[in-house]
Amino acid sequence: MKKLGLWITAIAVIFAFTQESKEQYSVVKNESFMRGEVIRFKMTYGIFTVGKGSATIAPTYYKMNDRNCFKVDVTGKTVGMVDWVADVDDRWGAYIDTAALIPHQFYRRIREGRYKKDEWTNFDHEKRKIEVKTINNKTGQFKEPKYYDAPAQVRDMIAGFLYLRVQDFSKLKVKDTVLITGFFEDEFYKMKIVYQGKETVKIKVGKVRALKFKPLMPKNEVFDGENSITAWFSDDKNRIPLKIDAKMFIGSAGVELTEYSGLKNPLNIVK
Repeated sequence: MKKLGLWITAIAVIFAFTQESKEQYSVVKNESFMRGEVIRFKMTYGIFTVGKGSATIAPTYYKMNDRNCFKVDVTGKTVGMVDWVADVDDRWGAYIDTAALIPHQFYRRIREGRYKKDEWTNFDHEKRKIEVKTINNKTGQFKEPKYYDAPAQVRDMIAGFLYLRVQDFSKLKVKDTVLITGFFEDEFYKMKIVYQGKETVKIKVGKVRALKFKPLMPKNEVFDGENSITAWFSDDKNRIPLKIDAKMFIGSAGVELTEYSGLKNPLNIVK
């Protein structure tokens, strides 16, 4: 069941990217989310619910590097009988600049069976540097940090997810492809995401009008082919994730929205 942990992480990585910009703190127009937003979801493997998760934007602003930030926390945990076998309890968090939607800090607390990882990623956008620090599980002390040269406005998985939500997709045509980049763990990535048009998806919260996307996945040990993942986001200003389906080498997995509160705009539910 270790692949379950890989699946949770990989889904997060899919939307961890963003288009590059030349300006350091270029202001990004945001009509899609606000403080106090909470979305909850379930994770499935085949017909079984194997996990639950949430993404929360704190109700207050935080200061980092003398700038106002959204504090975002994301969780993913196995439930039921699967928890006895796999025991995944992952937590991610980030401080995201409220004006530019770029990260000042991103952190991960990973607990997947016997595997454990605590990691902090600090972004210095003025010096174009990234510092990654991890804790030595035996000593409890920080290992020697790793440093990376960073492009302008580089984003982590959480900032990339928020940035994706504020984009204007109204001019996209079916099969249009966007090349996007990002940083995760210790690597810079480039990925193509193909727009598939509009659909109505039926999930627990109702029938919701959605925008459909397919990221072209690189060859890996988890997903079955480059077209193995399909994602739906709400076709409204919120752009919250509604559903993700993935074909894996063994079975299929998914993520589905189950609850929401504090949205900035009404959800586009079909009545």
